[in-house]
Amino acid sequence: MTNDKPEPSPARPASRGRTVLAAGAVAVVAVAGIAAVSFGGLLKGKPAGDQTCQAAVDTAARLAPLIRGEVAALTAAKAPLRLPDLAFEDASGAPKKLSDFRGKTVLLNLWATWCVPCRKEMPALDGLQAKLGSDAFQVVAVNIDTRDPEKPKTFLADAKLTQLAYFSDAKAKVFQDLKAVGRALGMPTSVLVDGNGCEIATIAGPAEWDSADALKLIQAATSKAAAGL
Repeated sequence: MTNDKPEPSPARPASRGRTVLAAGAVAVVAVAGIAAVSFGGLLKGKPAGDQTCQAAVDTAARLAPLIRGEVAALTAAKAPLRLPDLAFEDASGAPKKLSDFRGKTVLLNLWATWCVPCRKEMPALDGLQAKLGSDAFQVVAVNIDTRDPEKPKTFLADAKLTQLAYFSDAKAKVFQDLKAVGRALGMPTSVLVDGNGCEIATIAGPAEWDSADALKLIQAATSKAAAGL
């Protein structure tokens, strides 16, 4: 007697392809989890940027109580940032770079004669240089007029601003280089830079740089006693 009923099909093993896909999915999830943890760590406690500039961020934090009054518009550095090695020229046309001022705290300022707030700010910058200029501090005001190179020199002479060394960049590349790192949004722009070329604070717009508020801030920034603020 024959059995006419078909034999039940044996159970098929799980597809190898599905197994591989499942394993792959687990791996992707695991990698994503690791990435999320790592990124979260960066957001929580690891500042981006050049870590050799962390000292400038620490200085900015100590100076924060002094960012008030006539210099209240300054923004203190929150993450390490080494500025580009900006290139410009001195009064004789000789090349200069920001790195030439290493070891000094520098107030880097970009100005132009076509910028009304810049022209109004220049006497205060000249006054700051007259009062605090030294081996430890200098105002480096870089003119970015792109047409008549004599016009800014005439302006300074007519206004009797004699304390500032003359620097210029007729191509205005210094502005573009600062803009590329988010530190030049308009004119004038000033950046307080430590002796390693790192940002301490930035301001978009003018300030009364020879005011009591500004003098106290700069003195604290250039003094070893700043750590005791």
